[in-house]
Amino acid sequence: MNMTIDLTRFVSDAIENKKDRYTSASDQIWSFAETRFDEVRSAGLLIKVLEDEGFTVSRGVAGLETGFIASYRSAAAPGSPVLAFLGEYDALADLSQEAGLSEYLPVHPRGNGHGCGHNLLGVGALAAAVAVKDYLTEHPETAGEVRFYGCPAEESGYGKAYLAREGYFKDVDAAFSWHPYTMNAVMHGSSNAVIHATFTFKGRSAHAAAAPHLGRSALDAVELMNIGSNYMREHMIDQARIHYAITNTGGIAPNVVQADAEVTYLVRAPKSAQVRELFERLVKVAEGAALMTGTQMNYRYEGACANLIPNSTLERVLHKHLTALGAPAYDAAEYAFAKDIYETLPQQNKQEAAALVGPQLAPLLAERPLPDFVAPYSDEKEMFMGGSTDVADVSWNVPTAQCVTTTMAFGTPLHAWQTVAQGKSSYAHKGMLLAAKAMAAAAIETLLQPNLVEKAQSELKKRLDGEAYECLVPADVHPPKQGADTLAL
Repeated sequence: MNMTIDLTRFVSDAIENKKDRYTSASDQIWSFAETRFDEVRSAGLLIKVLEDEGFTVSRGVAGLETGFIASYRSAAAPGSPVLAFLGEYDALADLSQEAGLSEYLPVHPRGNGHGCGHNLLGVGALAAAVAVKDYLTEHPETAGEVRFYGCPAEESGYGKAYLAREGYFKDVDAAFSWHPYTMNAVMHGSSNAVIHATFTFKGRSAHAAAAPHLGRSALDAVELMNIGSNYMREHMIDQARIHYAITNTGGIAPNVVQADAEVTYLVRAPKSAQVRELFERLVKVAEGAALMTGTQMNYRYEGACANLIPNSTLERVLHKHLTALGAPAYDAAEYAFAKDIYETLPQQNKQEAAALVGPQLAPLLAERPLPDFVAPYSDEKEMFMGGSTDVADVSWNVPTAQCVTTTMAFGTPLHAWQTVAQGKSSYAHKGMLLAAKAMAAAAIETLLQPNLVEKAQSELKKRLDGEAYECLVPADVHPPKQGADTLAL
């Protein structure tokens, strides 16, 4: 018996039989386009699908009102392996865009949009969890528990960090996730840790012409903080990042000294200790800005997450099944739309995409911008992702593997309107279902071969080298409640 062929055939049939429900759910979440901690309808839809499939759902876990855990345990003996699938479903602000168009046209000006493909991500992970449940149902002698973790606010707020901090992964043996992308691959690498915080300055209003000496400008404090943070950039490691957005300028009247102003910051670095040290320096810059302007400064954590810990053991299993399944076939209309999207990209984006795949593949993908292959896997060198993901907090606690599949045209940048435009395309659906199949097959093989879990956990222990997980979100910081004054980034 060839286990790889048997498992890929089983999960392919199981997922294809329900694909209409999965693509419909993904498209609905695309239209909901709910941002951090406000994913009420998105979470509700996923819960409904899971409950219909026989999962038991725990809502509001770790204080996350739009977070949940759905579980299904086989009839076999207790103490069996617990496998987790990680689902996200949050959108991004200011990325509203009509689906299926290769020109910029917002559905709602300044509205939200799924510019990172999380409408696909959450449903793809759900489909994988249901396929594993189907396997356990058909093979009652197989011991195991499958869980779907509904994880809100990955883009900003980092829901998984709260789940990890509160111990919701302590009894999990292995975790799987994926992400929409421009190719099919299992990548071996790490990411930046991040701390996100908002700084509020309180001054004193006054007539800016008649009595400016009576005023204390909170906007001046914000500007001085931003200048100070710019000077920090020369004195930090190359892979670190500091970026910000002014979220309250204090008003639009130049003849009034602005009494209130606010700026939100993301601080990133390859290691948790590094990002913590940089953030402490940034707080001192904010304190200095307040001193210089005679204002008061307060800050609040918006969220944080750790750096990603890869796991070669699980990645190899995942890649094996992704390769066995193979890339989807595309028709002429799909290639034509992908080509139209590709032509909207700035030349620099095209050049960077070409450099990523090399001079042989680049011209081919420029003409047919949907890769019809699975990239080879290598763990000889860790790749580094400048961005951040709260999957990292899971990876510190549980051996974790991720894949990417083609849901958008070659070169498409994440967090852009082009990603939103392709979020309901037929080839995005194909990529979502491919990821679901690969994850489900890898998870079932992990259930059937307990030595894989042991090996993966041994690898995680070795990679941590005695370092224990410490959540970057302070213990007294909790997820915001519905209706609270939360930042919508």
